[in-house]
Amino acid sequence: MIERIWSGKSPLYLLLLPLAWLYGLVSGAIRLSYKLGLRKAWRSPVPVVVVGNLTAGGNGKTPVVIWLVEQLQARGIRVGVVSRGYGGKADSYPLILESDTSTAQAGDEPVLIFQRTGAPVAVDPERSAAVKALIERARPQLIITDDGLQHYALARDKEIVVVDGVRRFGNGWWLPAGPMRERTGRLKSVDAVITNGGMAQQGEIAMHLKPGDAVNLFTGERRPLQTLQNVVAMAGIGHPPRFFATLQQCGVTPLQTFSLADHQALTEADVIKLAGENQTLLMTEKDAVKCRGFAEGHPNWWYLPVDAHLAQPQAEQLLQTLVALVK
Repeated sequence: MIERIWSGKSPLYLLLLPLAWLYGLVSGAIRLSYKLGLRKAWRSPVPVVVVGNLTAGGNGKTPVVIWLVEQLQARGIRVGVVSRGYGGKADSYPLILESDTSTAQAGDEPVLIFQRTGAPVAVDPERSAAVKALIERARPQLIITDDGLQHYALARDKEIVVVDGVRRFGNGWWLPAGPMRERTGRLKSVDAVITNGGMAQQGEIAMHLKPGDAVNLFTGERRPLQTLQNVVAMAGIGHPPRFFATLQQCGVTPLQTFSLADHQALTEADVIKLAGENQTLLMTEKDAVKCRGFAEGHPNWWYLPVDAHLAQPQAEQLLQTLVALVK
């Protein structure tokens, strides 16, 4: 239902407009207070790059963060990542991730980024505290914040916005009447717009997510996706239909699909009941980081990793802009 409202296919958004106006008023006032100097943003001694979005729901932001980290690492730059850590609750903050840090503590996205890149990752509801902890512990040359475009308490050197190229901005209204955290005019002030799928508009960097081989959660075995039989698919991401559409594009039609809430906590009992004994359960890599701890004894659990691919030469130009921040 919410997708129909936000996409403009349902007139029910009209009932939510008063709340949307209030949201827009409050969020606009907060941004203006920092712009006028009524509130002070903390500026890091290390360059900070924010990767965020204007809309709620999955836009492909985390794959972009992973791509940026890996590309900058390949250029010899020490990169750190900070996150709010949605879905996690640590005993104390800031939390610097280690090999045994769970998604229950840090949230799924920070654990995924840490496992994929090996970069130091810090989690704290107050992002400036996470940045300070990274600087003290890891001495990064550049810090990327996963989300936080609207977190103006942390000053930033560059802003990158990720847009869903298919859904774009829905009906254009603020939450909860529409998907917008900020209006589209905000794009004029950011340094780069990356468009995930669909058709990139002028000035935007086109991106697509390329799936790899399926990976077994228990054994680590890799197989071509098309060799999996009797697939049941689950996705606990911001926009589950994107994952299911990817499977269809790869020639895999699941027997059944399960859309879970983004950042939803999972237990072994939750996952077991999704697929029968002779079925293959296929999930996103974001789900896999939550399930890996109890995957032993479940050889029919697999996940599909995806990598961001950005159009050249715009992608290289963006990277050179970020490299130039490192003195």
